[in-house]
Amino acid sequence: MDRNSRTTSATLLTAIRNRRGHRPPESNRPGDTVIASYNVHKCIGVDRRFDPERTASVIAEIDADVIAVQEADKRFGERSGLLNLETLERDCGLVPVPITSLSSSGHGWHGNMIMIRKGVVGAVRQLKLPGVEPRGALVVTLDLPRGKLRLVAAHFGLLKRSREQQAMAILASVAEEEAMPTLLVGDLNEWRVGRRSSLARLQPTFDPASGAVPSFPSRFPVLALDRVLGHPHDLVTSVEVHDTPLARIASDHLPIKAHIDLEAVSSRAADPTDRASQAR
Repeated sequence: MDRNSRTTSATLLTAIRNRRGHRPPESNRPGDTVIASYNVHKCIGVDRRFDPERTASVIAEIDADVIAVQEADKRFGERSGLLNLETLERDCGLVPVPITSLSSSGHGWHGNMIMIRKGVVGAVRQLKLPGVEPRGALVVTLDLPRGKLRLVAAHFGLLKRSREQQAMAILASVAEEEAMPTLLVGDLNEWRVGRRSSLARLQPTFDPASGAVPSFPSRFPVLALDRVLGHPHDLVTSVEVHDTPLARIASDHLPIKAHIDLEAVSSRAADPTDRASQAR
């Protein structure tokens, strides 16, 4: 890794560690809800081997309560699903959120799939995102043991203008719905965290710098392409990369996972005297 890459990685890590409400991973609490995001690269590892069982093993390592997966389907042809859902349910207790896929054998919506271990699935919306490439997002309401959560799972495009349009479309969708703690997770294909970032359009609802930890490429991660962004901003208490020998080879992206204090945020939102905190 060259000096510029190391500097970029260090800057991103400093941005997340210094933000308000962040705590180091060793200070996470057992009662936290763990949300993960993983671009599985169609189950093709950096060794160019197609291995859904290896992908399932990495997902088991992550041990998340909820996980958003990108590139869960073939992109062309029948767009059939690539993961072994029976293995994931047996070994991880994870089951997919029911959606209408692009094919009868598909797992996701434009490759996006959400799996949940505990909780009840409420409303599900499937957004077709604007841009040059065909992209989509899932907007799902989850009633989890610690409270209610809206999860937006997306895979943004490769072009900056497309990402800006996609960010605005997601904000518009969230604004139409009931106010509640909300997470935007996925491969957002943007490593910048300043004004030049295509994700700057998400402010002030989401803080693009808050979920910026290097996750790509998996063998030498220097770019924060994968994000977990919360509203209110202190919903996410820590974000970390799941960096293991198996994860480094199973995909070109490393998974990321976040701890969220859903119970505290939900309790505060129910307090009518705490309007200022809710607005952050």
